[in-house]
Parts: sequence; structure tokens; C-alpha cells
Amino acid sequence: MLVEERLKQAKKIFIGTKQTKKAIEKGETQLVFVARDAEKRVTEPILKLCEEKGIEIVLVATMEELGRLCGIEVGSATAAIAQ
Repeated sequence: MLVEERLKQAKKIFIGTKQTKKAIEKGETQLVFVARDAEKRVTEPILKLCEEKGIEIVLVATMEELGRLCGIEVGSATAAIAQ
């Protein structure tokens, strides 16, 4: 399924690194999107957390694209879909 379709079908989306991290730690997410062009210092902790918790990761080309797909006018390094 395409990234755009998955985001549209989601009941709740967590946008941004802080919200994504909180959702992962609380066990509220099943899928995390990470922008390839985001700074590694921002995305590495999220990637490690996903690996530890067994959460699927989908890479998106740019922060700008991820932000647009989430319906916001700015870029986003990460986003997640609620379970």
C-alpha cells in the first residue's frame, strides 16, 4: 500500500519526532515514517526504538514530502500511524 493511502486511512497520525517518540514508547503506533533527508541525530533514536519494539518503518524521500502527506505545510522528519 502506498504511503499516501496508509496516511489517509489512519485513524490518528502522530506528526513530528517528539510525538512519534512518545507514541512508540506508549505502544500506540504500528507504523513509523522517516524522511531520508532528515538529520541522522534526529532520526537515529526513532529508528533504534522502532527496531527494539518491532515497529515497521517506511522511508519517505524528503521531509517536505512527508509533511505534505501528513497534511501540514512544513516538513517533518518523522510521523507515525496509531494502532
